[in-house]
Amino acid sequence: MVIKTMKSIPLLFAVGGVAISSVAHASSPQKLDEQKPNILLIMVDDLGLGDLSCQYARDLQTPNIDKLFSDGVRLNNFYANSSVSSPSRAGLLTGCYPDMVGVPGVIRTETTASWGYLSPEAILLPQMMKKAEYNTAIIGKWHLGLEEPNLPNSRGFDFFHGFLGDMMDNYYTHLRRGHNYMRLNEEVIEPTGHATDLFSSWALDYFDTMRKSKVPFFLYLAYNAPHVPLQPPTEWLERVREREPGISEKRAKLVALIEHLDYNIGRVYKALEESGQLDNTLIIFCSDNGGDAGAEANNGPVRGSKGDMYEGGIKVPCAVYWRNHLKPRSIDDLVIMSDIFPTLCDLVSIPVNHRIDGISLLPLFLGEKQCTDDRMIFWVRREHAELGGKTQNAVRYKNYKLLQNRSFDALEYFDLEKDSCESHSMKKDDMYTKLYRGMIDHYRVSGSVPWQKPLKY
Repeated sequence: MVIKTMKSIPLLFAVGGVAISSVAHASSPQKLDEQKPNILLIMVDDLGLGDLSCQYARDLQTPNIDKLFSDGVRLNNFYANSSVSSPSRAGLLTGCYPDMVGVPGVIRTETTASWGYLSPEAILLPQMMKKAEYNTAIIGKWHLGLEEPNLPNSRGFDFFHGFLGDMMDNYYTHLRRGHNYMRLNEEVIEPTGHATDLFSSWALDYFDTMRKSKVPFFLYLAYNAPHVPLQPPTEWLERVREREPGISEKRAKLVALIEHLDYNIGRVYKALEESGQLDNTLIIFCSDNGGDAGAEANNGPVRGSKGDMYEGGIKVPCAVYWRNHLKPRSIDDLVIMSDIFPTLCDLVSIPVNHRIDGISLLPLFLGEKQCTDDRMIFWVRREHAELGGKTQNAVRYKNYKLLQNRSFDALEYFDLEKDSCESHSMKKDDMYTKLYRGMIDHYRVSGSVPWQKPLKY
């Protein structure tokens, strides 16, 4: 099935009696500058829906990230593609549901605990950006493979300076289970310093290099913070303890880690501004999944946390900022992470002639009216431990959501407009049946996609 995203085409199929649209809207009628913008895509790790001072948190201060929300397009109804890291990153970089590109679960450094293998046939966002003559770079966390063919430089990135693995066991040694996954392109490196500081400094170095270039850049800046271990610099932790009497030690560490992250994002913003690059740089900020309850994250008023198919696991903060180009406003339209792929392709006038699941939201960002919820959206996560190698799932159409939060739990059915906290599962009705049939059909389609590399027995 081929889906072209740069012009309107008919709906291609229906699931459970509800039409599923995987097409983008036509390019926005609003004229953009002829000069292609730089694109800075900032992904943070395990930041809860509430853990910004512009959201629901009252015990932390994030003025630099808040500025992107107050002066940009604030997306109040933005969803990650998964409740955990690797699948969301796969959805972001391919425009597809993660299980449609071989990443239904977390890719880990141990083969027996790894639940995904990025399809070698998948087309990634940097490959599309290169068609528009962009220089493409990733700084920070990759988490989509540790070896060929799934290394960043082999998947469309001209430049990689960061961490290949899933999580660091220490923000200062940068090791994972004793192994060093820090790289400069394919070279093993041993940098010194806190990972958040390093990634930010490397971004500043990249900006300086590109300032002298005649081509635009696409930078995917993917931080490990505020993922555990909760390891902020000491001075940041002491500041929180002094300011917030009575705060728990764990929460204090998380708050300090987030505030240190915010400071570094401020460094990135200031560098763009001082170099004259800011006015021609589109910035997207988002989190890969909900906050970790074990780290005492704040997921706002919704139910659940990282790892859940409830809203707290998949609904995350997001803002799109482009100074003097995008009018500051807050929008409630339904957006999912995989929509970023076709939106950026639309922005730089590169047609998408292969199958994806996201839709271009460029008209919406530019202030046009656009229907974004007349489609089924799917979430699938495969995992070991309490899931027993099985899956947890959710499907949504408009305000209706059907989910199975754990593989051995009963299905739950909610109208999010009436019950945003998913407190009371409703009785089965026609919409329940349509959502259930849609979920089953998605299993069938995604089941044809391998999610492990060939194993030797």
